[in-house]
Amino acid sequence: MNYRNLGKSGVRVSELCLGAMTFGEADENSFMHKVGADEATSRAIMNAALEAGINFMDTADVYGQDGLSERVIGAWFERDRRRDEVVLATKFRFVMGGGPNKSGASRYRIVRCAEDSLRRLKTDRIDLYQIHCQDITVPEEETLRALDDLVRAGKVLYIGCSNYAAYRLMGSLWQGRTNHGSSFVTLQAQYSLLVRDIEREHVPLCREEGLGILPWSPLAGGFLTGKFERGKPPQGGTRLGEKAERFARYDLERNWKILDAVRGVAGELGTTPSAVSLAWLLAKPQVSSVIFGARDIAQLEANLAAVDVELSTKQLAALDEASAFELGYPYSFIAMTQASW
Repeated sequence: MNYRNLGKSGVRVSELCLGAMTFGEADENSFMHKVGADEATSRAIMNAALEAGINFMDTADVYGQDGLSERVIGAWFERDRRRDEVVLATKFRFVMGGGPNKSGASRYRIVRCAEDSLRRLKTDRIDLYQIHCQDITVPEEETLRALDDLVRAGKVLYIGCSNYAAYRLMGSLWQGRTNHGSSFVTLQAQYSLLVRDIEREHVPLCREEGLGILPWSPLAGGFLTGKFERGKPPQGGTRLGEKAERFARYDLERNWKILDAVRGVAGELGTTPSAVSLAWLLAKPQVSSVIFGARDIAQLEANLAAVDVELSTKQLAALDEASAFELGYPYSFIAMTQASW
């Protein structure tokens, strides 16, 4: 396992991050119903991940229901005593509980969410505390001040954001700098061979400001595992196969061409489409760690294979070409004029 700095911070994290969204058996009211791992399996996955060199884990208060994923991790910390081996990341922002302040990024709510997560996780600190999505109803200064106070109190060590527009992220970084407070060190964003939109503005911004990118859904909901075939119905027992409308969003000619390219490279290297897809992200210099999920030990081991995959310049170019996307205005105009002037 290789290790990288978490953005511009000094802490080192494994280049693969174990995502905990599948931890715990959620009931029918949760979006993770029937696609999670029971507590015993989750505990085995966490122990195996640490033995393989993974020291970075990511969860959120909303995963499962009523903080289920955090509670599973907290029980593991309490039982197996491995808290200090983990750089622990969690998130807040979405609906938890009831009442008029059941969601959002107000100061009132952030402090309460942090205390609740600390209690469920059975720990005295959150190593990376992330806002799960920007909240346009709350001034960014209020959100940052609350997070900075948690850092100064020692309850949070670093802060990050997820699902932010580039303009909002730049404004937030400017406020942190000018107010001499804490600033985001990471951006967690959807990023894969299928979804490369952040390359328009977010990737250059993170490069200039020193933020580490933490890709989520690097296998595009499982599409890039290669389990699915063009023109055939999806398999049951998978997240994409559970609902026809979910699979339909991926059943596009561009995506099948990308998967064909991934399979081609995997065949050349004698590895899996999953490993190639993760390795493509690991080759991006601004990526600090790639977040992947696992419902059993077999899935964990399959994803771990990515750290041993070295893509050649030719293979990277083939994957880039297959997954190329329309930049749109003004980026296409800039590229055109840059080439001719």
